[in-house]
Amino acid sequence: MEAEQEINQTREQDDLEEVEDEFYESNSSHDSEEMISWISWFCSLTGNEYFCEVAEEFIEDDFNLTGLNSTVPCYRESLELILDIEPEEDHSEKTDSIIESSAERLYGLIHQRFILTRQGMNLMIEKYERADFGYCPRYYCNGMPVLPIGRSDNLGVETVKLYCPSCTDIYSPASSRYHHIDGAFFGTTFAHMFLLLMYPDAYQRCTTVTYKPKIFGFKVNEKSKSGMRMSWLRARPPQEDKDGEDEENQGNMDHESNAMPGIELPSEVTAANETQTNGVEGDINEDKSMTQA
Repeated sequence: MEAEQEINQTREQDDLEEVEDEFYESNSSHDSEEMISWISWFCSLTGNEYFCEVAEEFIEDDFNLTGLNSTVPCYRESLELILDIEPEEDHSEKTDSIIESSAERLYGLIHQRFILTRQGMNLMIEKYERADFGYCPRYYCNGMPVLPIGRSDNLGVETVKLYCPSCTDIYSPASSRYHHIDGAFFGTTFAHMFLLLMYPDAYQRCTTVTYKPKIFGFKVNEKSKSGMRMSWLRARPPQEDKDGEDEENQGNMDHESNAMPGIELPSEVTAANETQTNGVEGDINEDKSMTQA
């Protein structure tokens, strides 16, 4: 009997220890959830993957927030919410919804300024290398990673777009969950400054290849209504080691300019035209020499 009582006591102790462990684990997980900052919570929401976490030290510096108090309603309350500061007064549910909306707009405008700093660009370069912003949908860009960009620095003008360094064009995000993000949260400067200062290697992957329409194997001339448009947009400055190739390409372009406005002639026809032109010039020179004699 005593052995059975000891066994039962040990079992009860084990059960109590398990209950205590579960209690402490649940409390610790609950505390960890409570300790998540508003900034981390906002950036972890679905559709906010483009954002990086702005350092609180940057937000606490009033100089970095110059002019934003007149742009966002409930500025002080929104700033307190972003910095997890307890409000001095309780607000109604309607007021809380307004403050939350204003806090998101305020954080977006602060984010626009933060990603122009060295610290912000270091955070964004991690996202760019992971291709968190996606890839260029253009075929000839060969899966070039893109960067978020806005067409205006002011709120409410247009949603965020994606800029490709290869084709230097912008595109709308493929997923509709990013269509609610204001383009002002990234601004017009970030993408270009980021590529020049932090990631100049991206330009080495740029391609100048463009699609050339053909009809029965003949290239459609640019002067035609169905010809290529803005081929100069993909052009890049010539490199030193390709000077010979550039001169050759320029000569080919001069020969192609003699083609019909609708269809470019093949190389055999162009060569025949050159031979005929040289023959005519030779006859003219012979006539001049006979006249002088």
